[in-house]
Amino acid sequence: MAKPLTGVKVVEYADFIAASTAGRFLADLGADVIKVESAKGDPLRSTAPSEGRPLDMYENTTWDLENANKRCISLNLRSPEGMKAFHKLLENADVMITNRRVNVLQKMGLDYDTLKQQYPKLVYGICTGYGEYGPDKDLPGFDFTAFFARGGYFDSLRQRGTVPFNGVPGLGDHNVGMNLAAGILAALYQAKQTGKGEKVETSLFESAIFNMGMMIQASNYEGIAQQYPIDVRNSANPFNAAFRTKDDRFIQICTPQYDRYYKAFMTALGREDIAESDKYFPILKCQEAGLTSEVYDIVMEAFGKRTVEEWKIALKEADIPYSLCQNWMEIRNDKQAEANDCFYDMTYSNGNTRRLVRMPVKFAEMGVPDYKPGPLIGEHGVQVMKEMGYSDEEIAKMLESGDLFVWKDERK
Repeated sequence: MAKPLTGVKVVEYADFIAASTAGRFLADLGADVIKVESAKGDPLRSTAPSEGRPLDMYENTTWDLENANKRCISLNLRSPEGMKAFHKLLENADVMITNRRVNVLQKMGLDYDTLKQQYPKLVYGICTGYGEYGPDKDLPGFDFTAFFARGGYFDSLRQRGTVPFNGVPGLGDHNVGMNLAAGILAALYQAKQTGKGEKVETSLFESAIFNMGMMIQASNYEGIAQQYPIDVRNSANPFNAAFRTKDDRFIQICTPQYDRYYKAFMTALGREDIAESDKYFPILKCQEAGLTSEVYDIVMEAFGKRTVEEWKIALKEADIPYSLCQNWMEIRNDKQAEANDCFYDMTYSNGNTRRLVRMPVKFAEMGVPDYKPGPLIGEHGVQVMKEMGYSDEEIAKMLESGDLFVWKDERK
């Protein structure tokens, strides 16, 4: 079956993760995504030491996660010839994706207001750190800073009196990238219907604010939201916590409706003596009496008497929403994830097979997308230039001048 974006051309002038995630999603849907890099390459190619991986151009799992199924051309956009080639790419493009800072794009003449005059049908997708407006619009933004820190994660989601939790690279970026992809697809539909382009914008900061929307809104009121960070023992719903088992693991419970689950949960804990009591029930009475910490302690004590496997049986029988707090190795081998095609086992040219993560959106009729490794720097440059009408002589001249760059593949 033909993929829904077959025939759509995307020019991606972006590095690192968030905007590249949007491009990866469109590529999986069949779009011809052409990534434009400098000769130095996207800095994401060299983040291996921070992730504990080998620094290897031929086995780069992070690069493949964000850039599989794309093509790549390396142009010197500081030269007239390089910029000319970039504009030739845009002449027949449906979408441009970028994450460059607005002030830089304006200097290059690659901002939306400039390009829409030349390419009125173009859908222009931009992802920034803090948004396009305001006093901090030109600050550099990564998910650790613009998403986790300024967006409320690091300060709010920690135990009171402790340092913020350890950040994970890419977590915020992936969220933002999929938001950008959703907007691009809506704008692309409009462009195909009306012939009119559009600018789609999101940022790490804006996406974090949306994600935190429930509690930001709750902070209008003098309740628990104004008290964060909190000690989990003092949370509004003492059931919504992670509890330590006898074998030193944590099981997360989630019962948004405390009253609905109270009797079943207390019975599963082996505390039938209070399952029928009204001392800790309903939740409003429990809160008013200041007894939520007691409930938390009761649950924690009970969890310490059984192992994970014992709790899985008891909680499943009681239909209590729970999950073991898994580590990354367990996730990588999770049978539920395998059953839902979350992974792809990539065999690299050096013979190593590594388990890679797929995009999280599936289509019944289209099937699971292919997983072609991310391109080397400028790998498809000559091919793309020929598609734009450049002759062999013109391409050779640009290669010699450095306006076009192709990384030497030592395997060939």
